[in-house]
Amino acid sequence: MRLQGLHHITMITGDARRNVAFYADLLGLRFVKKTVNFDQPDAYHLYFGDEHGTPGTILTWFEFPGAQRSRSGAGMIHRLDLAVGSHDALDFWHQRLRAAGHQPRREGDLLLFEDYDGLAYALIPDGEDPDPPLRATHPEVPPEHAISGICGARAYVPEQWISEPHPLLTEVLGFTDLGAGSFRLDGELRRFGWSYDPTTEAGIPGAGTVHHIAWACRDEDQPQWQERVREVGAHVTPVIDRDYFTSIYFREPRNILFEIATLGPGFAVDERQEHLGEELRLPKQHEHLRAHLERQLAPLHNPRASE
Repeated sequence: MRLQGLHHITMITGDARRNVAFYADLLGLRFVKKTVNFDQPDAYHLYFGDEHGTPGTILTWFEFPGAQRSRSGAGMIHRLDLAVGSHDALDFWHQRLRAAGHQPRREGDLLLFEDYDGLAYALIPDGEDPDPPLRATHPEVPPEHAISGICGARAYVPEQWISEPHPLLTEVLGFTDLGAGSFRLDGELRRFGWSYDPTTEAGIPGAGTVHHIAWACRDEDQPQWQERVREVGAHVTPVIDRDYFTSIYFREPRNILFEIATLGPGFAVDERQEHLGEELRLPKQHEHLRAHLERQLAPLHNPRASE
């Protein structure tokens, strides 16, 4: 039994409209789903990814209107790595981001930049034997330069933990220890790089920080993953239905919130593939709040709806 790869990563934003403009327009991702937070239905939960909403491409945000920029610290993810097809793509994105008022910078083979909330990213050209590209279509982004998946993430921890063994990652979840705080997940579907960097600062959750990271599993394997995590002493939640997948949650020893989410049923379960993200979709338990929520939530325009 192996994990499939990454499923999604969820962040916090203070502005849903800027969120859609940055990710669905500037970065050219597909606006996959417009829904609300299961636990706080007056807050948006927005999903972006490739054309089909494929696990391994999904970036999601909880919107808490007006949330202030915060900072990542110990026990928090501080950078996300996005794959692109070549070094030429870095030149394209450097120009596109600068034209939109951002300040990207080259650092070796990386293009580093931040979103409007200060969340840090690196664009990384595919190396040898890359994963199959999972791209979205955007009229201003040539296919050969489009983002082709999420390939890694980096988290902060106290320095003394960098070289400590991590049996939950290596013995339970199946990551390979590459040394110096770096690990790799060779999933059945996709690979993912996972690294720790030292810090002495405490984090402050808020806009521009990561809430949790989710790994993908086969639907039928989730109960066994739950038992595996429980056996090593981690507190793991019951299976929770998130409509588009089911989830279990637990904290790894360095305090980062992990989720293991199923591949199915997927994002097309409640709207047609060609219309993903166009209508407000509510969890079944909150459907009775629709009239109230449609009045309260800020109207959002999906760029695809006008095509």
